[in-house]
Amino acid sequence: MTTPVNKSDAEWREELSPEQYQVLREAATERPWTGELLDEERAGLYTCAACGAELFKSGTKFDSGCGWPSFYESVRPEAVKLIEDSSLGMVRTEVRCATCDSHLGHVFDDGFGTPTGDRYCMNSIALNFTAADSE
Repeated sequence: MTTPVNKSDAEWREELSPEQYQVLREAATERPWTGELLDEERAGLYTCAACGAELFKSGTKFDSGCGWPSFYESVRPEAVKLIEDSSLGMVRTEVRCATCDSHLGHVFDDGFGTPTGDRYCMNSIALNFTAADSE
């Protein structure tokens, strides 16, 4: 179990870039097709850009054609929090890091052809990627 991360707004602002702060702490969304991790195809692990918690394995990433990195499941169910989001005049499910409560993106049930049927549509700027060792 990961220890929860609790920081003040000032601490988050100091540690994150302005763009990361907008997405991770204010639930903004990066523009589609602009994220550095969208076309990442190497084996490895995706972690929270705010706290480093493990979130997604590369084997669950798929090309959904939506413009953001997409995964069909998190590394563990307890790695993320799912919260109803009724902003923008629609009901969606927001995905937050369970360790630091940072906004990551949204999950949809339109991951057709995946083992779970889910599409975790994540902001690339909310994630870090570490490639697996090439042994």
